[in-house]
Amino acid sequence: MSNAVAEHSPESANAETSPAQLIAGDSLVLDEFLRRWDAMPDLKFAELIDGVVYMPPPTGIDHGSRELDVAFWLKHYAMRTPGCDVATNATTILLNNAPQPDVHLRILPECGGQTWVENGLLHGVPELTVEVCHSSTAYDLNQKLELYQSAGVLEYVAVLIREHEIRWHRLTGKQYQVVEIPPDGILKSQTFPGLWLQTKALLERDATEVLRVLEQGLETEEHRQFVEQLHQAKQN
Repeated sequence: MSNAVAEHSPESANAETSPAQLIAGDSLVLDEFLRRWDAMPDLKFAELIDGVVYMPPPTGIDHGSRELDVAFWLKHYAMRTPGCDVATNATTILLNNAPQPDVHLRILPECGGQTWVENGLLHGVPELTVEVCHSSTAYDLNQKLELYQSAGVLEYVAVLIREHEIRWHRLTGKQYQVVEIPPDGILKSQTFPGLWLQTKALLERDATEVLRVLEQGLETEEHRQFVEQLHQAKQN
């Protein structure tokens, strides 16, 4: 076969029209990032942060176990708080970026939340996100934190494995402030009344104690009022 014929063969045409693969470190716009990812159905985790592609290595057992602990905590809260929803590793279109938070908790749009689903992807700003980080040097606490802050994510919780620490960031004005952990070790959400976290118990993977403290928060008058508020928003 001559070179001229080979250049116009079906195989050559398909190669020219198929999208390039995602590669960590590439600089892409959002549409091109999503187009390339859509052409890679086996790829489970990739993020676009400030125009740069991030593709973390396979998740280790420590990360996976702690992510499940966080999801268990937030799922229990959502089950007792109609109008809220929780998801893990959901790509979120946020200021022309595409982060994939380990876990997020959001108020549903019909109850006054800031997010919506379009073409199977979450758009808008989830009220609370959680990332399980290997250490404070990870991009979760640098580029990704800056994105969440700029987008207006009200509360961002980082679980640091190496430092054995939890950092709860609360948006104050346009800047995150790390909430000081009180003597009893219980952090309380301002956005989601009744969402209480016993930090030591989560770090030590004591799910029973995490749930016990959460139940205390769910029994408060503040949580009851919040549930009523979500119900009224949905009715309107």
